[in-house]
Amino acid sequence: MFTRRHFLISALASSALLPSLAAAEQTLTMKSLYKSKDQPDLSDAAQAFNGTEVTINGFMAPPLKPDAKFFVLATEPMAICPFCDAASQWPQNIVLVYTRDAMRLYNYDVGIAVTGKLDIGVETDTDTGFVSVVRLVDATYRGRPTVSIGF
Repeated sequence: MFTRRHFLISALASSALLPSLAAAEQTLTMKSLYKSKDQPDLSDAAQAFNGTEVTINGFMAPPLKPDAKFFVLATEPMAICPFCDAASQWPQNIVLVYTRDAMRLYNYDVGIAVTGKLDIGVETDTDTGFVSVVRLVDATYRGRPTVSIGF
């Protein structure tokens, strides 16, 4: 028989596990990846989490081709893909995302949460020639719930 005592013990045991579960998924913001808006230097947080699994929220920019296994995550909806031709011009409000599985496209104005291994440093993709500074590798993503205000 499941008594109130069993319920309380179960609840306490579950709450003791929550901090370790929360630590397993670290959420970063695009803003926290850089030292400041005016400096392209990567932040201490970016350096500390390099190589670890993190989640970053944003918007999927339209992919260059439908069968690609990568896309650009941006801080705001974009109508075009924002790749740059040099690392010195890499905007601080985008992250290149290499997906684990085939992509499922989202509308460019729907927020998504992307989880993958953070990979930082200037890199040129051998297949596309694109230059990136910040990437999420082996990533998965999901739509974020939206909140409506008013009617």
